[in-house]
Amino acid sequence: MEAALRPVYRRLHTIWLRSSIRSKREIASVAAAQHRLQDIYHEPPGKSLPVSLPPPQPSTVPPTQRLKDAKPFSHFLTDNFHRQHTYLRISVTERCNLRCTYCMPAAGVPLSPPAHLLTTPEIVYLSELFVGQGVRKIRLTGGEPTVRKDILPLMHEIGQLRSKGLKELCLTTNGISLHRKLDAMVDAGLTGVNLSLDTLDPYQFQIMTRRKGFDTVIKSLERILEMNRLGAGIRLKLNVVVMRGVNEHEIVPFVELGKDEAIEIRFIEYMPFDGNKWSQQKMLSYKEMVAIIREKHSGLCRQQDEGRSETSKTWQVPGFRGKIGFITSMTENFCGTCNRLRITADGNLKVCLFGNSEVSLRDLLRRENNGEPIDWAALEALTQVEMDRQQGVSGSTGPLGYGQRERDLLEVIGMAVKRKKERHAGMGQLENMKNRPMILIGG
Repeated sequence: MEAALRPVYRRLHTIWLRSSIRSKREIASVAAAQHRLQDIYHEPPGKSLPVSLPPPQPSTVPPTQRLKDAKPFSHFLTDNFHRQHTYLRISVTERCNLRCTYCMPAAGVPLSPPAHLLTTPEIVYLSELFVGQGVRKIRLTGGEPTVRKDILPLMHEIGQLRSKGLKELCLTTNGISLHRKLDAMVDAGLTGVNLSLDTLDPYQFQIMTRRKGFDTVIKSLERILEMNRLGAGIRLKLNVVVMRGVNEHEIVPFVELGKDEAIEIRFIEYMPFDGNKWSQQKMLSYKEMVAIIREKHSGLCRQQDEGRSETSKTWQVPGFRGKIGFITSMTENFCGTCNRLRITADGNLKVCLFGNSEVSLRDLLRRENNGEPIDWAALEALTQVEMDRQQGVSGSTGPLGYGQRERDLLEVIGMAVKRKKERHAGMGQLENMKNRPMILIGG
């Protein structure tokens, strides 16, 4: 195992050396990258790039006035248990260039006809609708989102929603082709990457994914680390699905990747979805993972989780730059603070990853377009409705001043959110429930 890991560590170490050694060629390379990032951040030449956003300036508005002016959170995105849904995950494709055993059945999955999938204008329209209701974080998933042909224009359009309240634009990816598109994605507004990598062994990678590609995933990982050293500020997490008898022996090597790198390694309990042959015997629990790490790093300690709605339980080895997270969906669910909604590639809203009830936003969105996919010309017409609403033109009246299409969508979204259960089913039930394969949900 140690021999198999050497190429990985050597590559990571090489990146570190590049940032430390100041040869003329390296300085020129770093300078060129700095200029590229200065263009992204719109900084004048010669000005150093911030590693993080500058601290917010204190408000001059008195606290009592801020409370008086504050808008109540959207009741459409608030469920019956007072959970406010500020995080939207959108699957942008059903296709993937890997065939991971826990995600896709061995026989594959039937793909939806292209006309059944959301178009880029439809995704942008729905994104804007949700951001207008209080969504502050959007994550693009798949399938594998980087295989979508127009992923870059799509991200650019969603990135424009920062002016309307969007705070984070993230991506979950297997990393196969990420390195070729990462620079442009950062330019479009990308703030975070969850990189799926379940093994550090190239041969085991091929077994688990049924495909080659380990080297290109590592190349994408290296590129993110390199850009972050230049100030890109991409929040990086490695997602590792742990399965007993398959890759639990790699837990400690993954943890040690965070010794010198600011990476969060997130270990995910193996979850049941259609066709992935889940069994409780294969599932390694969160507590078992912690015990494995403590055998090597006895000082492992629990850290304060980042936010009330954080799904990951955070730990850290003293002296390590990186952190460790555990996604404990099977043994210790986090339903009570869930703030996530999902839109599938074919336009269905799922209020729970493990729920099998869905409602079509696509069909409602296309109703006045004769059920046909909405292109940019049709979206222009939708935009005109919004402009008419803002200008008080006849036909724009109704609750909240929205047009009929928006009102209908919000009512359907609100009803779906209100039906969200207090918690999902547990082991002994989940594996027997009908649900999509993970690849058709989007994670």
